[in-house]
Amino acid sequence: MKNIAIFGAGGFGREVAMLINQINKIDIKWNFIGFFDDGIAQSTTINDSLVIGGIDELNNYENDLEIVFAIGVPNTKEKIFNSLKNPRITYPTLIHPNVQIGEYNKIGDGCIITAGNIITVNTRIGNHVILNLGCTVGHDTVIDDFCSFMPSVNISGEVNISKNVYVGTGAKIINLVDIGENSIIGAGAVVSKSLPANCTAVGVPAKVVKIHS
Repeated sequence: MKNIAIFGAGGFGREVAMLINQINKIDIKWNFIGFFDDGIAQSTTINDSLVIGGIDELNNYENDLEIVFAIGVPNTKEKIFNSLKNPRITYPTLIHPNVQIGEYNKIGDGCIITAGNIITVNTRIGNHVILNLGCTVGHDTVIDDFCSFMPSVNISGEVNISKNVYVGTGAKIINLVDIGENSIIGAGAVVSKSLPANCTAVGVPAKVVKIHS
């Protein structure tokens, strides 16, 4: 077994700890040692697991350790990743045992793919992508690094999603559209046309309501 910890001790962090337990019930892979989180006091107990420290403690950790980021906000997730310089850290991908994955897919490092997801064929998913409960990813879709998809997001075929995109619960992305980097798609939105970078889009059909500086 390899030692694993979760960066982010909030609600989703606790769900990721559950995911690790569910994977271990099928095939014992990891020894979960606890959480890292700069916003919670060191030695705090969360569901019988300790908060070991924050970024500084992780950068000074002296043993080999696998880390996943239970951080929903893509830009925050990327900043934390970039702040970690410890060569003993590696980034496993966690996939729930009931996830359906077809052939000819590529999935990067540090991804979290929770229960009920379906990934069809010829997709490419980057590093540190979160697919929360019950998402679908259609054929030939490309998802870049650090994106986060909340529960029940449906992504049709031949969609291109740039890095650091956040998609809210229940949103639907129609086939053959492009989503620019750093964009936010609101819960329940239906994206039927391509969206620019650095925008927030909401509604049915999704319309840009804000451009971020």
